[in-house]
Amino acid sequence: MQKGVEVNYHDFFKDPFSRTEIENLLQGKPVSKMFNFRSPSFKKMGLEEGVLTDDELMELILNEPRLIRRPVVRIGGNVYFGANSKVLAEIVT
Repeated sequence: MQKGVEVNYHDFFKDPFSRTEIENLLQGKPVSKMFNFRSPSFKKMGLEEGVLTDDELMELILNEPRLIRRPVVRIGGNVYFGANSKVLAEIVT
């Protein structure tokens, strides 16, 4: 039996997340869980992955949404950052 799935789409390039929305998505996890260190935008900045604080990572995300690991998927009470289709299929079945 297949379960119904409700999909809510949020284009955070047109409507960027606020600090509060990001904190709610992180659910107490470090900002690095949401941060895309492999993004070309991050590489252009010439910064190193291990030296930035959570506050610095948050400021970077707030100013450049391309630094968010995509997709951001909320299923039930859990949020997943950068999950591929295989991982998502396992989660919903």
